[in-house]
Amino acid sequence: MALDRVLAADVADVRGFLQQADLTLAGLDEPTVALWVERDDTGTIVGSTGFELSRDGAHALVRSVAVAPGRRASGAGSRLALFAIEQARAAGAGRAWLFSRRSGGFWQKLGFASADREELAAALPDAYQVRLFTESGQLDREVAWSLAL
Repeated sequence: MALDRVLAADVADVRGFLQQADLTLAGLDEPTVALWVERDDTGTIVGSTGFELSRDGAHALVRSVAVAPGRRASGAGSRLALFAIEQARAAGAGRAWLFSRRSGGFWQKLGFASADREELAAALPDAYQVRLFTESGQLDREVAWSLAL
């Protein structure tokens, strides 16, 4: 299946999809966030992926990687995650970061290693999700991961 870039008109649908996956919904419409979705034959979103670059372009915060329940364990998650990583690399990022409290094993299989969340926040201080987590105090409860690109 092809991935389509998320446009402003798609954000509400993406938000609904990510809500079902229990992922962060805030900032999806920020101009610095690049998102893609995969749709089935009926037009329903069945996968999503994306990232946000740091101001200097050296770091990318991978976010919104999700797969519809009926399509999990098929390799779709890895394909979506690798797409975001490759897009971030093509945009000039040298390191990818992400937050994940529940899916560490998945990310480790893709080469990510446990990282210091404060180091992530320092690398991407202007990323919408980092600002949100810092301001709300949620950063202290997050688990960070990192991968050299």
